Amino acid sequence: MIKLIAVDMDGTFLNGDMDYNRTQFAELYEQMKQQGIKFVVASGNQYYQLRSFFPDIHHEIAFVSENGANVVSELNDVWHAKISRDVSEHVHAVLRDYPDGDILVCGKKSAYIHTSQTQDYYESALNYYHKLAWIEDYDAIEDDLLKFALLFPQDQVEAVVKQLTTELQGKIIPVSSGNRAVDLILPGVHKANGLAILGALWDIKPEEMVAFGDGGNDVEMLVYVGRGYAMANAQDRTKAVADEIIASNRENGVLDTIAHILASNME
Repeated sequence: MIKLIAVDMDGTFLNGDMDYNRTQFAELYEQMKQQGIKFVVASGNQYYQLRSFFPDIHHEIAFVSENGANVVSELNDVWHAKISRDVSEHVHAVLRDYPDGDILVCGKKSAYIHTSQTQDYYESALNYYHKLAWIEDYDAIEDDLLKFALLFPQDQVEAVVKQLTTELQGKIIPVSSGNRAVDLILPGVHKANGLAILGALWDIKPEEMVAFGDGGNDVEMLVYVGRGYAMANAQDRTKAVADEIIASNRENGVLDTIAHILASNME
């Protein structure tokens, strides 16, 4: 019996127009509620951005945002990570050697962009971080830091992840989340950890969960749940750990599969 359905957003739940079939989802969501199934949005993006996709139900569902660093359920703060000042200073020291990277610092209350960054980057980042503030001094941020969000040219991402893994010495972990993005998250903080926290809250076992994803930041989640679905457009390493590969995000793969799951759940 499935009791929890978790979905990544970009490249998974969202189609090529950065939207989803809202009529179909509304029907499926009503079925989920009737069956007592929890719906969880699990993404690397900011909580405030994610909830904007679900204006009518965001107060009813759960969000594992910032790649697991911020867990919110029914508007209630459940758990969030806290990067120490020592680790933050180490990250900034390392990133000085990466001039091609754009940097955001992601906090619980807001994301922060340094005044040395461009206005174009700020406006682009607003698509993913609906609460975003300029900052002149990283040390002046008065917020719990959740993660660092970096952007690099796509052809550099793989090499950057490998190099940062060495240079950051395990104090914080670089993870590729697709579309030029590299997130730096604390060890043990990932989407699977967020699902484990919610599972403990709701008394739901991993084998009673399913999850959908396409990126490297979905690997732990797909391994953790009872059945993990990778999109046809997923990264190879994500496909390798999935129990099943389904139609792409542009072909409505997630919603059609959820419809099948809900029908099977009634048998």
